[in-house]
Formats: sequence, structure tokens, C-alpha cells
Amino acid sequence: MNRHIKKISNYAMVGGLGAVVIAGLQGCGDAGADHVQQQAQQQSFNEASKKEAAFVVIQEVAKDKYQIVDEYPSATTRVVLKKMDGTEKILTEEELDALVKEEAARVDAGTSDLTKNPDEVKDGGGMGLAGTLMASMAAGMVGSFLMNKLMNNQNYQQNRKSSYKSPSTYSKSKNSFNKAKASSSSKKSTSPKKSGFFSNNKKSSSRSSSFGG
Repeated sequence: MNRHIKKISNYAMVGGLGAVVIAGLQGCGDAGADHVQQQAQQQSFNEASKKEAAFVVIQEVAKDKYQIVDEYPSATTRVVLKKMDGTEKILTEEELDALVKEEAARVDAGTSDLTKNPDEVKDGGGMGLAGTLMASMAAGMVGSFLMNKLMNNQNYQQNRKSSYKSPSTYSKSKNSFNKAKASSSSKKSTSPKKSGFFSNNKKSSSRSSSFGG
């Protein structure tokens, strides 16, 4: 049985083996490709246990309006932008920084879609690229200072959910990050601990995460 895969994007490998993004499957190749994707995503969960990060795919759905169409843990934070004309690219660190600063200015001015009444945002057909980025799980990695301002905002919490393609897309994302976080916590709790005199001379510290917020 032949398996035909129309396209595997060049950004598919996210750190090490990473998570694979497979598009345009044809015929009986679907089952095999799904198996490959599941294996790759499991690898990304394992990598995320070592370093918390996110792989996010944002798609333009109307002029200057965007939605999160896929998202899961990975070893390296990367954001893929898919435009309406069919082109796609990985946003550079400089582009991500610029978007965060752009949205931070809107938050300070009280004009950000992230903090508006959710009904008002829906009437507008969605959020811009900067707002959508800060609604994703990558927000804490690319704009932690802005996240500190947003986390206690009730409108932000609701607008964050509506920035995903569908409720199931949001749930899938949240569950995947919770799974990665649980895996990380499990590994920490089961790791051997030193005992005796010398164990008191070293203190370990852990970094908190805002995954699944």
C-alpha cells in the first residue's frame, strides 16, 4: 500500500526529534502519517519535560485577523505563521519581541483586544497577530513581563480561549501542556535524593510554569 504525503513543512522538526506537522495527506497514507505524528508528539512531550516551551501554529483567517490552529509542548519555542495566500514562515525572535512590545503598548493604553469585553472582540472577527500570540501558550516564554499584567484579567482569560480555532483546539492544547507538566513533575518526584550530611549543603530550585492557564 503506497503512502502519499503531499507536504511536510521544513519547520516540522522542533528541537531534537521534535513534533511533526504533516499536511495534505492523501488516500490510505492517513493512518501511517497519524502514527508518525503521534510518535513525534510523544517525543515532544518528553523533551518538554526537560525544558518548558511551545510550538504554535497561527493562521490568518481574514485580513489582519488570526487564530491558533495547533499548539503543543516542545523543547524549543517556535511560532509558525500561515498566511491567507498560502505562504508560511517561522517568526524570528526579533519579530516575536516586536509583537510583544506592540501588544504591551496597547495593554497600557487600554486598547488591547486581550483586555476588551469578549463580546466586543467576537464582533470584530478575531484578534490581530500580536494579540493572538499573547493568547497562546508561547506567551509566557516570549513575553513574560506582559503575561504578569494579563494573568489576573478576567477578559484576558476568556479572550484567550476564543483565540483558538475551536473549543476542541483549545482543550487539546491545554491537555497536552498539562500532560507535559505532569510528566515533568513525576520525573522530579521519582528522582533519587541524596541523604546524609552533604545533602544539606545543596538546595535545589524549580521554575514555575503558567501552562494550562
